[in-house]
Amino acid sequence: MLFNSYAFIFFYLPVVLIGFFRLAKINHAYASGWLALSSLFFYAYWNPAYIGLLLGSIVCNYAFGTWIAKSRTEDRGLRIQRHEISKKLLIAAIAANLTLLGYYKYADFFIANIDSLTGLHLQMANIVLPLGISFFTFTQIAYLVDTYQGRVKEYNFIHYVLFVTYFPHLIAGPILHHKEMMPQFAKQTSYKIDWNNVANGLMLFTLGLCKKTLLADALAPYANGVFHAAELGILPTTYEAWAGALAYTLQLYFDFSGYTDMALGIALMFNIRLPANFDSPYKATSIIDFWRRWHMTLSRFLRDYLYIPLGGNRKGRMRRYANLMITMLLGGLWHGAGWTFVAWGALHGIYLTINNLWRDATAGKVLLPGRIGSMIGGAITFIAVVAAWVVFRSSDIAQARTMLEAMFGIHARAISFHSVLHGQLLLATDLSGRDLIRLLLPSLAWVWLLPNSSHLRFIGGSAALALLQATVAFCFIALAIDQFGSYSPFLYFRF
Repeated sequence: MLFNSYAFIFFYLPVVLIGFFRLAKINHAYASGWLALSSLFFYAYWNPAYIGLLLGSIVCNYAFGTWIAKSRTEDRGLRIQRHEISKKLLIAAIAANLTLLGYYKYADFFIANIDSLTGLHLQMANIVLPLGISFFTFTQIAYLVDTYQGRVKEYNFIHYVLFVTYFPHLIAGPILHHKEMMPQFAKQTSYKIDWNNVANGLMLFTLGLCKKTLLADALAPYANGVFHAAELGILPTTYEAWAGALAYTLQLYFDFSGYTDMALGIALMFNIRLPANFDSPYKATSIIDFWRRWHMTLSRFLRDYLYIPLGGNRKGRMRRYANLMITMLLGGLWHGAGWTFVAWGALHGIYLTINNLWRDATAGKVLLPGRIGSMIGGAITFIAVVAAWVVFRSSDIAQARTMLEAMFGIHARAISFHSVLHGQLLLATDLSGRDLIRLLLPSLAWVWLLPNSSHLRFIGGSAALALLQATVAFCFIALAIDQFGSYSPFLYFRF
């Protein structure tokens, strides 16, 4: 079930919301159970066959978490150094999670590569990737580590099921910490309807829906047209290559940030505040700054559970750069089973290394006035990010090379300004360059000039204002749905 579908907006969400607060008046446990069951239904709606996989993962990880917590207590009593039993349990639990993720996400990738190297003509497993497996696996790994470190204080099974399956974040994040969710589910105020939260959540949901439907889905044909033509071997002009790259760069931003806004808005209607996942990342003035703004919960996970355990920056400069590269390579591979994702991760690892080297070399020096330096840094960062997104979007390295060479004028078809303004965007498409410019300019203005969603403050304070806000939101929802009328999956569903 998609957030941008009629079934979700006009049936599922109202029923779940009303049911939750009605049951909360009887018993909070009933309301929590209702929300957990509704979240499982939300997942099963996509493919009922995989609900068993999700439940099995939840039960096993909850059991491991309980054993780890119990063994920590026993270890302290026996004075066993460094909680040896709990550490072994943690390693076993993480290994089980990664094995599950590896089988479903990477089995065919490894078989294809072994077959390519050996020529054995191995049969592909043709495994269907379960929706959201990367997100619910990482969420539960974080829970296990937090349990081992003594940060988990509550072990209510229903609340744990709700923590993992909570439908606003289940499919594409944000990646949550147990400690930031459980206290909210335990609050008495979470079970009383707050009309300001409902109205503000609805506005945030609407903003995300408009990002997805009016911008991301409108940009998609241009990005798909250019990349598909390059895949067919049609050499693009420099303009066409940049047009396609920018279209995808903005499509991905509005698609994923739109999903995140919708997720945060839905959760707020239930009085739950999810962590922010975006902070205007295309305004970043360096790659380090970019990763503090883009997919913030994934960056936090990679930092806390991979980069720091590898040693972070505590073991010398060279080890620091090696840790950065390993972290970004694995972060790239997390996004998908393909060499383009690995290459994308490697690019960002190189970017981060160069950024850190530059910071070290210029520490305490003022090379350019603040605003000019920020503008130049922002421009370089944005170009580097766009180039990396080309690799991320391409189906193989050859296609990425074709696009990048055309973008930077190394090997491109001769440009025709007549075709730019009046003709086709590419010979293989019937898309107009002028129509694309009409989309690109306001989209770039949005990401560079407007405040981030998390910084917006909506109206509230009275039932009348909340009703007015809800009415405005419903008008925009109707506009967004009526404009295109078709529902496309969110891009991060495939990751």
